[in-house]
Amino acid sequence: MITATNLSKVYNGTKVLDIDHLEIPEGQNLGLVGNNGAGKTTFFSMLLDLIRPTSGNIFNQDITVNESEDWKTFTASFIDESFLIGYLTAEEYFYFVGELRNQNRADIDSFLAQFEEFFNGEIIGRKKYLRDLSKGNQKKVGIVAALIGDPKVVILDEPFANLDPTTQIRLKKIIKDLSEISGTTVLVSSHDLIHVTEVCERIVVLDKGVIVRDLKTSEATLKELETYFSGEQIPEEFKETAEAPSEEAKADKAE
Repeated sequence: MITATNLSKVYNGTKVLDIDHLEIPEGQNLGLVGNNGAGKTTFFSMLLDLIRPTSGNIFNQDITVNESEDWKTFTASFIDESFLIGYLTAEEYFYFVGELRNQNRADIDSFLAQFEEFFNGEIIGRKKYLRDLSKGNQKKVGIVAALIGDPKVVILDEPFANLDPTTQIRLKKIIKDLSEISGTTVLVSSHDLIHVTEVCERIVVLDKGVIVRDLKTSEATLKELETYFSGEQIPEEFKETAEAPSEEAKADKAE
């Protein structure tokens, strides 16, 4: 579904991303984790053609991202609130995105009905401009808008930040359902190790632009990640799985 090959980005002589090969199969929930400056946002920005790679390519369904816009018809994202249109109300924004994805108002109204609990009475019918909503409510609007039109790829950068616990739980169910029910490929970047291990079947760890872990999520994954980021010695019971590449990584290398 998504493949990155020989991908790099250099700023002022400093290489901030250096991915030899990364393949993300269709329908997989992949979590991208790392400290600030690890290259997560850079990778997402290149995947969305917001910035161009210094070398290499990203392919989305065999489409070279920076050479064609055909991938945009089936790919959606929410990176941060700055991508919203602040002078629109939530309804106006949803209808606007719907038009871009060939959805009429009736389609959008029907679509939004399934997110009533997620909105918690704070979005629809409030007659507020998006710029006047809280950061958490802006994020709700952005995430739901990204799902309009049944995209095959959804990219979410720090989706759990600024959300209250109840909304985080509801969002986790939405993300899981995207892959399990709809077969959507979902990429999630997050600093929250607990949430990302709960919703993603595979975790890729970036450090200074380089992939240092590629893990198939299991009961041991959270402990492995906490150990890695704490800088502690990896316990023997986790050492084998932490150091061994995932099945996906093995397959990627074999190709």
